[in-house]
Amino acid sequence: VQLQASGGGSVQAGGSLRLSCTISGRPLSSYAMGWFRQAPGKEREFVAAISWSGTLTSSADSVKGRFSISRDNAKNTVYLQMNSLKPEDAAVYYCATNNHPYSRSSIPSDYDSWGQGTQVTVSS
Repeated sequence: VQLQASGGGSVQAGGSLRLSCTISGRPLSSYAMGWFRQAPGKEREFVAAISWSGTLTSSADSVKGRFSISRDNAKNTVYLQMNSLKPEDAAVYYCATNNHPYSRSSIPSDYDSWGQGTQVTVSS
């Protein structure tokens, strides 16, 4: 399976971005999905996760109420809507597949395949 993340860019604090992650090679419905981020000099950090059907989601406390994860299995795409962005949200954002379809794990090692990442920059 291959993952292609897109939608990153530069925004001012308070702005919004929507990231997309499209997979190929297998149906998206085979997987739970997660978004993680990594800022320079920091460890990869959990952002949000969603079960295979989209009925179960979870997110990090730092993004609750601002970010939302969703998916469209027909389009093989998972989304991360990011609102009220803060400078501390700046990072490379990665999507990843989880072979356990109901998982909403926040642990990177629970995920199997990763996209290449998309850069998000937030200016104050």
